[in-house]
Amino acid sequence: MREGLIPTVLGTAVTASGAAIRNKYPLAAAAVVGFGLAHVVLGAIDLVEHRRRF
Repeated sequence: MREGLIPTVLGTAVTASGAAIRNKYPLAAAAVVGFGLAHVVLGAIDLVEHRRRF
């Protein structure tokens, strides 16, 4: 499995769950979305750094 794929997928799921709760808990939703987006960015950096060259 490619390095960085798990944090990217996990970050996407966390971001989506944060967006789902934004109407009921806006402050918590902002924190969850930020945490998820951080994982997406860090996972994407890993994916780009460790891409295979053929």
